[in-house]
Amino acid sequence: MVGLIKHVVSFGQKLWSDIPDLQHDEEDELYWKAWCESPTAPTANDACSCHLTPTGDYGGITAIFVLSREPSTDHPEQAGGAGEGPAALEMADMKQEEISHPPMDQLQGLEYCIDSNPSWGEAIALGFQHYILCLGTAVMIPTLLVPLMGGNAHDKAKVVQTMLFVTGINTLLQTLFGTRLPTIIGGSYAFVIPVISIIKDPSLTQITDDHTRFIMTMRAIQGALIISSCIQIIVGYSQLWGICSRFFSPLGMVPVVALVGLGLFERGFPVIGRCVEIGLPMIVLFVALSQYLKHVQVRHFPILERFSVLISIALVWVYAHILTASGTYKHTSLLTQINCRTDRANLITSADWIDIPYPLQWGPPTFSADHAFGMMAAVVVSLIESTGAFKAAARLASATPPPPYVLSRGIGWQGIGLLFDGLFGTGTGSTVSVENIGLLGSTRIGSRRVIQISAGFMIFFSILGRFGALFASIPFTMFAAIYCVMFGYVGAVGLSFMQFTNMNSMRNLFIIGVSLFLGVSIPEYFFRYTMSALHGPAHTRAGWFNDYINTIFSSPPTVGLIIAVVLDNTLEVRNTARDRGMPWWARFRTFRGDSRNEEFYTLPFNLNRFFPPS
Repeated sequence: MVGLIKHVVSFGQKLWSDIPDLQHDEEDELYWKAWCESPTAPTANDACSCHLTPTGDYGGITAIFVLSREPSTDHPEQAGGAGEGPAALEMADMKQEEISHPPMDQLQGLEYCIDSNPSWGEAIALGFQHYILCLGTAVMIPTLLVPLMGGNAHDKAKVVQTMLFVTGINTLLQTLFGTRLPTIIGGSYAFVIPVISIIKDPSLTQITDDHTRFIMTMRAIQGALIISSCIQIIVGYSQLWGICSRFFSPLGMVPVVALVGLGLFERGFPVIGRCVEIGLPMIVLFVALSQYLKHVQVRHFPILERFSVLISIALVWVYAHILTASGTYKHTSLLTQINCRTDRANLITSADWIDIPYPLQWGPPTFSADHAFGMMAAVVVSLIESTGAFKAAARLASATPPPPYVLSRGIGWQGIGLLFDGLFGTGTGSTVSVENIGLLGSTRIGSRRVIQISAGFMIFFSILGRFGALFASIPFTMFAAIYCVMFGYVGAVGLSFMQFTNMNSMRNLFIIGVSLFLGVSIPEYFFRYTMSALHGPAHTRAGWFNDYINTIFSSPPTVGLIIAVVLDNTLEVRNTARDRGMPWWARFRTFRGDSRNEEFYTLPFNLNRFFPPS
């Protein structure tokens, strides 16, 4: 068969069960013959005849086919062109093993997908592992903000407990009623800039008593979070974000999802560099256990692959505690002690044995228009980052891409979570935990139940303050070592969306290259400017405007989305739908566009009767 190979596609077995002829040629290869005029054929051009050649294991669930075109004798005027020449002959003569891997809607190779569950014992251990991993952000953000607010060690311990408690609640709500993806909704760094702006408010800095200043600052942050949460709730439940996301082609989502992971590079090796004697052994041990030794099994169970985070943390934690107890860090700088010591500035002794966080525990919130407007910029950033994270989580859970309706539903529930952040007083807003998404890929376990069990651990240990503080004393550097791998996983998932686009198109190369580069370069400029000048590049008398500009352009996924979507929808749009991946995306633009959506995203307790998807 001589012709030009046009597409490499993947079809479910049942889609081609009605093809009329099944023949064997002299080499005993299977050929499935489909006529071009058939409505089930991959092309409707009557100027060619189509043959589907299985190149994969066609006895399994999914068969991989190469669609080739032969010149038609009935239409000789259409037989030339791209189908002729040495290049065409070379492509036609390609061997099966030389053919590129076909695009796949669902990522293969996971042991458990979103709606399949490991045994209860394994699920509990995996849930505890997710809980340990999310402690990094839950401790880092209060460690940064609480001292600036005037709080002491006890205040910081209480904020950490509150953040973990609310994270557990928000995670349960999101996995039950939101997107239903296996995602943890934890603290967000996107809110740090507007929170620091509130901390520096003259009406608060003039308070002389540190504890009083901490309480009043926390109340101001609570008020800003409560007001700004209304934006996310409205955008989500009104389906406005779903309408907007219909314009996000696979090409436009590549830099967004990729930068959700790669844009967090500042939390990786730069933090390891603050305590290399702990960070380097940690990353080497973790990579060795999770990758090189992942096939080591105990009673036919891949224990090193499943629990590489727990094992490596336990071993390096003991090593770090020996260094701390021996007085290695007694005369080092405060920054080194924060990143290396295991006692974490009396965090354990400062925590209460039992303390149940409750709404308005810091007192009634105070409301300010300036504070609220500045916080709304962080809400926009959180919304965009969560969108990219949801798409990455869907892929690492072996689910189909979440339709716009499901994304909007998830954003609405994330707005409810932001409201809880304000009511309980976590000191910051929330977003999808990127590191825990990476752990889905590392363990190859995308089960929703595991994440829900993890949420139970968060709530339990947040109430038992001393026990929670014990785990929270893990040095930051150890978390940073794990982040280097987890954030890389998520970044790679973003790049995998390129398989649905034409990466031989100069237009597509330009859009992805520019959006990725500027998505890293612009936020880095804002970060370095802020570190040197102690304020962002936007520095006017309007504080809320400064927070808007500095927050939005400090977020790599947000910058990447703005640039990619604008270029993708304005640059040579005509006749580029296939290059952009729109035919593939068309099936997932509505809830009922793909039958698998109902399996992955249907609400529990038959709630879809009351909230019918669109």
